[in-house]
Amino acid sequence: MKIRLFHEQDAVQIAQLFHETVREINIRDYSIDQVKAWAPDNIHFRNWAKVCSNRYTYVADDEGAIAGFGELEFSGHIDCFYCHKNYQGMGIGRKIYCAIEDKAHELGINRLYTEASITAKPFFLHMGFSIVREQQVERRGETFVNYAMEKFLKNAGSPA
Repeated sequence: MKIRLFHEQDAVQIAQLFHETVREINIRDYSIDQVKAWAPDNIHFRNWAKVCSNRYTYVADDEGAIAGFGELEFSGHIDCFYCHKNYQGMGIGRKIYCAIEDKAHELGINRLYTEASITAKPFFLHMGFSIVREQQVERRGETFVNYAMEKFLKNAGSPA
């Protein structure tokens, strides 16, 4: 398993991974209507390529199969963070997260933050994040619970 930065040709696999993960993993914590609003059937692959190219998007590459991905924005925001349904519980998310945190240190970012789903909340807690607040968000007419979470990094920007 290799953790590397996103390549444009990864966009189709990433979009499919997102869609399948929400529909088959997040369904444990959200209703069918919620997951259909979150991950609609009409995936726009070009949009994924554009968004992933404008961030530090790390992918877990298992000999050409994308096992997971996570996005770090320049502000310290972790936007999308998903692990493929067939790679859950194998430490892939931790490896992607470590690459993100290493990049944040390199960039001098001292605070990481995200909006974690009910499903992702335990992972981010395990990575040292704190819950700032539970919130209600709306997407395509459906309301969801998620959690604003943050983690302050020690010695951001300092040489190791």
